[in-house]
Amino acid sequence: MAPALSGTLGASSVAALRPCAARGAPSAASFVASRGSGAARCPRGGVRWEAERSRGRIARVRCDAAVTEKPAGEEAAEEQFEYQAEVSRLMDLIVHSLYSHKEVFLRELVSNASDALDKLRFLGVTDSSLLADGGELEIRIKPDPDAGTITITDTGVGMTKDELKDCLGTIAQSGTSKFLKALKENKDLGSDNGLIGQFGVGFYSAFLVAEKVVVSTKSPKSDKQYVWEAVADSSSYVIKEETDPEKMLTRGTQITLFLRPDDKYEFADPSRIQGLVKNYSQFVSFPIYTWQEKSRTVEVEEDEEPKEGEEATEGEKQKKKKTITEKYWDWELANETKPIWMRNPKEIEKTEYNEFYKKTFDMIEEIAKKEDKEDYKKFWESFGKFIKLGCIEDTGNHKRLAPLLRFHSSKNEGDTISLDQYVENMPESQKAIYYIATDSLQSAKTAPFLEKLVQKDIEVLYLIEPIDEVAIQNLQTYKEKKFVDISKEDLELGDEEEENKETKQEFTLLCDWVKQQLGDKVAKVQISKRLSSSPCVLVSGKFGWSANMERLMKAQTLGDTSSLEFMRGRRIFEINPDHPIIKDLNAACKNEPESTEAKRAVELLYEAALISSGYTPESPAELGGKIYEMMAIALGGRWGRSDTEEAETTTTGEASVEADSPEGTVTEVIEPSEVRPESDPWRD
Repeated sequence: MAPALSGTLGASSVAALRPCAARGAPSAASFVASRGSGAARCPRGGVRWEAERSRGRIARVRCDAAVTEKPAGEEAAEEQFEYQAEVSRLMDLIVHSLYSHKEVFLRELVSNASDALDKLRFLGVTDSSLLADGGELEIRIKPDPDAGTITITDTGVGMTKDELKDCLGTIAQSGTSKFLKALKENKDLGSDNGLIGQFGVGFYSAFLVAEKVVVSTKSPKSDKQYVWEAVADSSSYVIKEETDPEKMLTRGTQITLFLRPDDKYEFADPSRIQGLVKNYSQFVSFPIYTWQEKSRTVEVEEDEEPKEGEEATEGEKQKKKKTITEKYWDWELANETKPIWMRNPKEIEKTEYNEFYKKTFDMIEEIAKKEDKEDYKKFWESFGKFIKLGCIEDTGNHKRLAPLLRFHSSKNEGDTISLDQYVENMPESQKAIYYIATDSLQSAKTAPFLEKLVQKDIEVLYLIEPIDEVAIQNLQTYKEKKFVDISKEDLELGDEEEENKETKQEFTLLCDWVKQQLGDKVAKVQISKRLSSSPCVLVSGKFGWSANMERLMKAQTLGDTSSLEFMRGRRIFEINPDHPIIKDLNAACKNEPESTEAKRAVELLYEAALISSGYTPESPAELGGKIYEMMAIALGGRWGRSDTEEAETTTTGEASVEADSPEGTVTEVIEPSEVRPESDPWRD
């Protein structure tokens, strides 16, 4: 029976007391005036009214409302609901050991608890009553090895009945679909402990280790507490109202996981839970307490044994104090370390940095997968170099780092693409990922190595930052596709045309003659498969440095110059048999192999190939002199200079030639012809 409502009224008020005609109210005739007590009573409808007379004109009115109470131990009725179809599919995948790293469940549940606390703190800014009587904003985790359970409690915003159905019975269609699609497209991600957190399905990771999950929650928006309960391999769940006074929460959510037999020995272990919290949730901004066994030293008294031959009476026994260690259970703060960004950098160990940046992977991957690419573009501009550095130093995370890389390419010069996009755009016949490393985007776009690949519509990645080439070399492959440097020898384009034996045979003599002129500057001279418009190119050997790497190593302040010659590797001079210059040289080697002009043309061709291929000429001044000389021959007398100037030029030229000629040798100076062939590039 509920407490009585009492009040004091005047006598007139008592006389005017009338029950209303509402449903269940007593009629006027049902009031009985008792002489002994002076009370008017209404026995019907569960309401009892009493008007007790007292001295004077004052009366005491008493109303007792009978409240029907449920018998002790009676539970509220359960309501059963069916999961959304997408959730059922997801549950089936999770329950049947989708993940090899089951401990991810704790990270996800703690993350959800932290979000609930964050939301409450945000709402509390405008409505302070939400924070009243709810205690500190915190998370508590209590493993129970005997019962085989883990209980995670937060004092966050909690959920109403409708929110329980919306949050735990359904998932956003897009999030689940993308999650299932990602699993289908890349089976390797099944063993990745970060995938489940990317699509908003983190709560269901509880079923990785639990055969039953019970969620008890109390929202400040509701005066009732509700319980959500589900078992693994079920297509439905139940929701009921909490009626047990001992299980009432002031505010927040309590999740209890009933662990599977195979998992209870590992995840019901308090020390294991403590370690996982430190590993995954060390920098959660709210305190996380775990239930831990502790020990303390205490002093106890005990009777001192009498010495041999002595007897002591009961009153004469002396008390002896000794120290013992006793064990007890208590809450322990698991994330007491300050966030790494709030500490003095000098105090932070390298291992701490490594621990902090682990699993940031999830955050970065989530940004990279967004449809709006602007966020990741900003991130890449600021931190892209560090992702590349990770490809060099963190070999264990190559599979997670590689999809985050971005590069310009021959088909995306204005924007960057991912390796996934490159692989998707590859034709079926292409077996490798092609790249070129240079010092700028402009150098990459105009490199002669690209000519044949662009002609065949093969995309080439542009590696234009110093760290790029080393990062790619450390990856070696991506999705079973090898990375291939197009500036190195033995380039295979996948759909090789049959070599024209006649062409190869025709230019064999030229290759030998050019090699003879260049000597040890090149390892060999051969017909090129990568050129279409340039006359020649200088490529690196398979196992030596590329031109880009050679340039970078020379620029090292503390580099070992003695290793440059060894690591430089051999250089192969490739010629384009379809180019007019090469055809002219082919004719020269057959008809006039000792021609000075032809030999000088070969030297100049080699020096030009050095520059266009990304190498640095050993003597830039000497190269400049050769260019000026060739220009003088090409331009001499073209625009009708005066005879005096021509004579001076001739005299100067003769003196120069005589000084360079051996003693007793007369060198004939041949004036440039005024007759220009059709192929003359200087012809109007």
